[in-house]
Amino acid sequence: MRLDIRIIYLLLRLLGLLPLRALHAIGAGLGRLSLWRRSGPAHYSEVNLRIVRRGLDASARAGLLREIMIESGKSITELAKIWGGGAERALGLIREVRGIELFDAALASDKGVIIAAPHLGCWELLNYWLCSRTAMAILYRPPRIGAVEALLRKVRGALAPEQVRADGAGVRTLYKRLAAGGTVGILPDQKPRAGEGEFAPFFGRDALTMVLLPRLAARTGATVLYAFAERLPRGEGYRVHILPAPEGLADADLGVACTALNRGVEHCVERAFAQYQWHYKRYSADDRTSPYDNESAIDGGG
Repeated sequence: MRLDIRIIYLLLRLLGLLPLRALHAIGAGLGRLSLWRRSGPAHYSEVNLRIVRRGLDASARAGLLREIMIESGKSITELAKIWGGGAERALGLIREVRGIELFDAALASDKGVIIAAPHLGCWELLNYWLCSRTAMAILYRPPRIGAVEALLRKVRGALAPEQVRADGAGVRTLYKRLAAGGTVGILPDQKPRAGEGEFAPFFGRDALTMVLLPRLAARTGATVLYAFAERLPRGEGYRVHILPAPEGLADADLGVACTALNRGVEHCVERAFAQYQWHYKRYSADDRTSPYDNESAIDGGG
């Protein structure tokens, strides 16, 4: 690893010695600071709130936005605990797993398992838990800074999933793994490139939605489950949730399938609303219709 990446790794190890409660307190402070400065993430989160929680008055929306930014800050600082202390110690922070019987049954079926893991809660800890139960491949886009990939391999250690690049060869690898009864993980709310997705409702407004996951499910017959690791209050740890996929996710009609895909994400988000990555610009398809740069576009679409 490069020297700067080694230094970052050392800092993660040192910060990982702090209690989770302390790291979350620091993260909460960062979130409040981001809100006070009216940062980009705070702005994007506010726009998304105005779209998905139209019925809230200004005061209620401001309170929810503050909660969202606090949880966003925690999601950054908790990585020191998840990455810095090693996978086994991180797994010790999981206090409960809900829906584990669904996961065990899916593995036992040998039909292949697709884990749809939204940008919700602590997905790095979820990766550890899943990989502690079974070998898994995840679809990913390489980080913009190449050296970061080496850091990720280092911190994830023995419980690192197989990383499959989001290209043609990578997709073929996923099909083969599922056909052999294996497990793959995909971010179901990852916005596809223009021309590579299908528009479907997400919290009441159309959003460009990936078609890869529904196609994988339809062509392989694999079981689709949703999963996320909920952050518990006061640094008490985490709760893993495993949920069944909505009906229609493997439908031949991509409009029906993508609507079901987004509905599954909504079901997860409603269980820990403030812990969703609301600063993700999910509703922007192009510069003309983006509500993040065009206030008049907030009430449009869908």
